[in-house]
Amino acid sequence: MLVKICGATTAAEVRGVADAGADLIGLWHGVPGGRADLSAGRLAALAAEARATGRLEAVLVTFGPDAGALARLVGGQGPSWVQLHGYQPPGMVRALRELVPEDVRIVKVLHVEGTSCVEARLIGAYERAGTDVFLLDAVGAGGRVGSTAVSLDDSTVTALADRMERPFLLAGGLRADNRDRFAGALAHPRFLGIDVDSAARGDDGLLARARAEAVSRAWREAS
Repeated sequence: MLVKICGATTAAEVRGVADAGADLIGLWHGVPGGRADLSAGRLAALAAEARATGRLEAVLVTFGPDAGALARLVGGQGPSWVQLHGYQPPGMVRALRELVPEDVRIVKVLHVEGTSCVEARLIGAYERAGTDVFLLDAVGAGGRVGSTAVSLDDSTVTALADRMERPFLLAGGLRADNRDRFAGALAHPRFLGIDVDSAARGDDGLLARARAEAVSRAWREAS
């Protein structure tokens, strides 16, 4: 099981997440108004910090629609994963796949509101375009996407996973105490891991090692 902790803004957070036993650290860039949005320079610096831990891989988390601009940020010394939030079409994924190194993994978020996923009919097209991994996340109030702390329904997750040929990460209000709500997702053959934001944060709003470790331990030990 991979554990991704999302939204670091400081080197201390990156190191704490590594010490907590996570595998992936999400770094925001191109998330207008986002609380953890980073400049390109800061993104590169924290990606280097993640690499220096010897454990973490950095994930560029973005709403960006420009494949060329994103390709310049990943690979080499930059993040080795790119996670596409928002509603980028399959054509954009295809363009990005053609521009980035083969070892850069492309994650496409599928947004679920209630039991409905607006991109469900495009799953096959996203796969053919070069998506390596899907991430299932809940849409919040007013159509908000990303870090909503809203949980998905397990049966909705498994129904979507049944339509995929690629592995998926599970997001949406995951905590140390709600792993049992997702027995179907955890048992699915394409389940790859979890993506956590809110539950890994301390009272100061920063990612906290103890809370990240608690989530990671609860989900992994139960598995």
